[in-house]
Parts: sequence; C-alpha cells; structure tokens
Amino acid sequence: MGPVAGAVGRFLVTLALTYLGLLAITFCIGRLIPVDPALAIVGDRAPEHVVRRVREELGLNLPIWRQFLIYLGNIARGDFGISTLSSNPVMTDIRRAFPATLELATLGTIIGAGIGIPLGVIAAVRRGGLADQLVRVMGLVGYSVPIFWLGLMALLVFYARLGWVAGPGRIDIAYEYTLTPVTGILLFDAAMAGEWEAFANVFSHLILPASLLGYFSLAYISRMTRSFMLNELAQEYVVAARAKGLSEARIVWRHALRNAAVPLVTVVALSYAGLLEGSVLTETVFTWPGIGLYITNSLQNADMNGVLGGTIVVGSVFIGLNLLSDLLYRLLDPRTRAR
Repeated sequence: MGPVAGAVGRFLVTLALTYLGLLAITFCIGRLIPVDPALAIVGDRAPEHVVRRVREELGLNLPIWRQFLIYLGNIARGDFGISTLSSNPVMTDIRRAFPATLELATLGTIIGAGIGIPLGVIAAVRRGGLADQLVRVMGLVGYSVPIFWLGLMALLVFYARLGWVAGPGRIDIAYEYTLTPVTGILLFDAAMAGEWEAFANVFSHLILPASLLGYFSLAYISRMTRSFMLNELAQEYVVAARAKGLSEARIVWRHALRNAAVPLVTVVALSYAGLLEGSVLTETVFTWPGIGLYITNSLQNADMNGVLGGTIVVGSVFIGLNLLSDLLYRLLDPRTRAR
C-alpha cells in the first residue's frame, strides 16, 4: 500500500497545485485587465458614492491577498459571481452553454480520431508515396488555413449555395420550444424523446462546425500517428514478425498500432481538450451558443465574471483531461507502473 498511497498523494498534490495556479492566473487576469468591475455593474455615469459602495461590497477596497482568499472561497463554493451581461449567476450561464461546446467538440474529436488515425497509419506504411504526400498536405492545410475563413467558406458553399446543411445556430426555432432539454446535449435529448425530426435538424446544424473542428483535429492526430507508427515500424519486433511470416496487415494493425496507441491516447485527449477550449472562433462564425461564444460575448461587454468563470471551467476541463490521459497512459503501458 505504500507505493500506491505515495502515488495517490503525489497525484492529489499535483492536482491541487495545478488548480491553484489556474486560479491565481485567472485572478491576476481579472485585476490586470483595465476594466473596473464596479463601473461595469453601475455604469460610467453613476455617482461616486454609489461606485464606492459597490467596490466595498465586492471587496475591491481590501488588500490584494485578502481579495484572492475571498476569490478562492467563492470558487470553492461554486460561486463565480453574477454576470453583468445576463444578470444570471455565471454558473447558471455556464451550465447552459457548456453542453453545446461538449457536443460540438466530442463529435469533432470522433471525426478527427476516426479518420486521422487510419490516415496516419497508411501514411507511415506508404512513406514517401502518394498517400503519404496527400496526408502531409492535408495536415499542412489544417495547420495553415485560418479556421474562421474556412468556416465562412464552408457556410457559403454547403449552406448558402448547395443547401446541404442547416445554417448558423444550434436548432431551428420551429423545434426549439418543442424539444425539452434534459442533458443539454440536444442529439441525446432528441433521441431519448423520440423526436427524430428535431434530431435530424440538430444534426444538420451540428455536422458542418463539427466537421470543421474534426478536420483541424485530424491534421494534428494524423501527423502524430504517422510519427508514432514510423517509430514502431522500425522496431526489432516488427522485423521478427515479418521473419515469422506474419501478414503485413496483421503486423501493422495488430502489433505496431497497438504499441503506438499508448502515446496516441495522450494525443487524442489533448486534441479533445484543445477543441473544448479553442472552439471560440468556430462558435462565433456559426453562432453556436457554447462556452466559447459565451466568453467572447462576456469579453466584448466587459463582463469579467463571465470571462473568468468560463476560463476557469475550460481550464478545469483541460487539467482533468490531461490527468485522465496520464492515468490511461499508465494503465496501457506496464513499464510506467513499474517506475
């Protein structure tokens, strides 16, 4: 039990320090940005005594270290403050917005990993060939083309010109009030309610932005898969397997890919976290009511409670996925458990 207890203790200490660092950074951002929270609440034309009273109620007249302790206490209770944009508790707004981002990023990751991993394997097996060159060009375009431009072009072609998909937004207004949200993930909610017309409408809105995010995820995942597979195909066990007469397909897909899957877990997890936190431009272009659009609107309206609350939630998800990928890495690779 000694090594296990030590590993659990180190894990908890790492988690606490990482989260404390995240909170410290968000607190500093809130204090360094030239936006007075009191003025954001009462307005620029409010009398001085009103502004002073609001500052006292918010604790802005206290020493900075006491403000930070109060900030930590509020976050521990799940109190991110009141949004000056919506007049709702920030946590209420985030609970409404985050499922939309979760749905979008999850489908994008499924597309990116489902296509990117096989493409990376094929590129590694046919190194220097046409397939390898095509995969590398796809990756280069994915890294180079601005996502907002690609989103606008996709809307112009597939929505405005061809009419293959629904336009911006998450669901048509005709279904918005007939579908009762339960989980906030509208595909699940529509399927559980048996509202298949609403399901088709939600999917039609979702597929284009999810495919766009999936393409950028694909560019990263296929590149890393190719690199991992090239390393595995150069190992001695692959030479031995070929000498034994095993088929090339079995060597590649059952042996080499299985060993490459260990670091790929981390790659896919980081890609998923990146889509959860980095879909701001995509959500803005497609008017997708997720956490990215919420943070953008809050920032444009000087709603720092909303900005910091959304940043903390996204950072917490990123930390959680990093720790989960590390745990899966240890479970899949026995060598890491022996250290």
